[in-house]
Amino acid sequence: MSDLLLKTAVATRTRLHGWKNTTVEAMKRRAGDKGQTAVEYLGIIAVVVAIVLAITGTSIGSTILNKITGLINKVGN
Repeated sequence: MSDLLLKTAVATRTRLHGWKNTTVEAMKRRAGDKGQTAVEYLGIIAVVVAIVLAITGTSIGSTILNKITGLINKVGN
């Protein structure tokens, strides 16, 4: 076996094992994230509900509506 072929085989094997170990470690880390997305979605929904309640419960909602309506009327003319 030539030196070049041996060096290439060793380099390929080393890179393959490095890739395999990196991939396995990434998959192990990812397995610990289960259930986290449900909590994140719930948090986002809670924030959206709080914003909607703040807009509808105060005069901010009507102010925003009036401003948007005014801008739409300007574009239409």
